[in-house]
Amino acid sequence: MPAVLSRLAAILVAACLLFTAQVVATPQRAAAADPGYLMTHFIGEGATGQQMYFSYSADGLNWTDLNGGGMTLRSTVGTRGVRDPALVRSPDGSKYWIIATDLCIDCGQTWSQSINDGSRNLVVWESTDLVTWSQPWLLNVAGQIPDGRNAWAPEAIWDPASNDYVLYWATNKPLNGATKHRIYYARTTDFRSITTPQLYIDRPGTQEIIDTQIVEVPSGVGNYRYVRASGDGQITLEGSNSILGTWTNLGDLSGIGLTGSQVEGPMWMKFRDRNEWTLYLDQYAAGKGYMPVTTTNPSASGTYKLPTSGTYSLGGTKKRHGSILNLTAAEDARIQARWANTPAQRLQSFNFQDRYVRHANFDVRIDQNVTNDDAKFRPRPGLAGSGTVSFESVNFPGYYLRHSNYDFQLAYNDGTAQFAADATFRQVAGLADSSWSSFQSYNHPDRYIRHYAYQLKLEPITTATGRSDATFRLTS
Repeated sequence: MPAVLSRLAAILVAACLLFTAQVVATPQRAAAADPGYLMTHFIGEGATGQQMYFSYSADGLNWTDLNGGGMTLRSTVGTRGVRDPALVRSPDGSKYWIIATDLCIDCGQTWSQSINDGSRNLVVWESTDLVTWSQPWLLNVAGQIPDGRNAWAPEAIWDPASNDYVLYWATNKPLNGATKHRIYYARTTDFRSITTPQLYIDRPGTQEIIDTQIVEVPSGVGNYRYVRASGDGQITLEGSNSILGTWTNLGDLSGIGLTGSQVEGPMWMKFRDRNEWTLYLDQYAAGKGYMPVTTTNPSASGTYKLPTSGTYSLGGTKKRHGSILNLTAAEDARIQARWANTPAQRLQSFNFQDRYVRHANFDVRIDQNVTNDDAKFRPRPGLAGSGTVSFESVNFPGYYLRHSNYDFQLAYNDGTAQFAADATFRQVAGLADSSWSSFQSYNHPDRYIRHYAYQLKLEPITTATGRSDATFRLTS
């Protein structure tokens, strides 16, 4: 989401800017000994840039791209693009959600359309382990706001007073003579249903507010339990002792040379081993992505410091408006194992060497000279059994080659034992050439992956033709 502009017309002129407002999940803080941090974010424009990406840091300042810099989740609902993700952990650590803006600029919608007649929905994923995610669903939040024209930059924070989440986001609508973005909120326990949305934050006159994020501060640091940073022409800081109570203006970051004309998308992170915070800010005006500013007291604007050159790095991809979670040791291990940097490869046919395994409309076949991501897979440790392999799609992460009724499809991992078995294979010496490979079904060991009439099948192999059809080479 772009920095908040004083007039809607200015947003239209600056259509190249990005729009976001973000969530921080403060329940169940990681302990000081916990090893790292997970950032979820998007990376830019286009159908692939506006998807979910994960990055990891051991120290909170130096980041590496997970999954080889490839997307980790892809939206197949709504506009089929997502931005501004908020990563939320339940207070007991048993569930996680990602909530994001349903927005895909230049994928069928312009900035003007998205501002004035955009999606009223948020996109939501759910997980119990941070690595296996549900299919995404749409949560209509702005459709309940009279003349609400979009829903951008969601955030959620647990409210212990009411035992639920305060979910908030920006919606553009006319009110009191001004058509502009304001922050609305609703309560939810499951991100599937919400209470009636209410106005949460409104700035005077025509001043918009799109980006805002709250961090919970421990007692003894500053005078407020909660501090929020918002993009409203400045990066404005406010404090309160109640999420939905009265908020006090604490100043802004103009004193260190940062205003809403330069940065947006404030994203909080608490260092695990000390009382110090980083407020990450997206340098949208310079097209540089995130930079950190640090503070020992989020409520004191005069304590924020610009980073010294060379003290941080953001990895290979541009990090745009996202969310950071302090990981537990168990979460850290799962994340790094699941999203390891496994190179993408293609499966080349032995007897039709100009053809490669590819998916098309989630059907699987071999086609000629396919070099795009439809023919690229990451060979993962098998979802079932040891010493096995499963093939995850590069451009539809979470989708695997799976047999069903001995036919193949690209299917989403539903986390069941049946799916794991159907999507798992043993890599053996090629049946037609031992320098190549064949892939034996894990749960039907008398059958192998083969192509027949260019379609991928799971069949017993009894002939020379079958042995050739069932032989492949993994190649980059």
